[in-house]
Amino acid sequence: MIIPIASDHAGFETKEIIKKILEERGLMAVDYGTHSEESVDYPDFAKLVSGAVSENEYERGILVCGSGQGMSMTANKYPGVRAALAWEKEIASLSRKHNDSNVLCIPGRFLSADEARVIVETWLDTEFEGGRHGRRVNKIKCE
Repeated sequence: MIIPIASDHAGFETKEIIKKILEERGLMAVDYGTHSEESVDYPDFAKLVSGAVSENEYERGILVCGSGQGMSMTANKYPGVRAALAWEKEIASLSRKHNDSNVLCIPGRFLSADEARVIVETWLDTEFEGGRHGRRVNKIKCE
């Protein structure tokens, strides 16, 4: 699986950690930037990953900023994107099981490398349950 990933300056360090996690799992990360801790505007980077997921270029993507909120708000503007802000394992799991999230948003300023690993791995490994949750996910589509 190929996973597009992007961050702003506040999420840069965590993005670099997540890229290594993906590589260790045999996944390929497509890095849409940013490529340093120099200040940038998070929507510019959220749009790149969210647009690619929305256009079905990729099945899932990952975004990182300081709080994760800005990336999540931007990502959820795109048709077909179901971005989830996850700050712990259970949130990541439920976002997949119940909401079929396809973009994971991480609060880089608030997680250790180990916490980020657990969240990313949980999100990648958890399947959508479908059933009644599928009916609900269909109701949130605005296409």
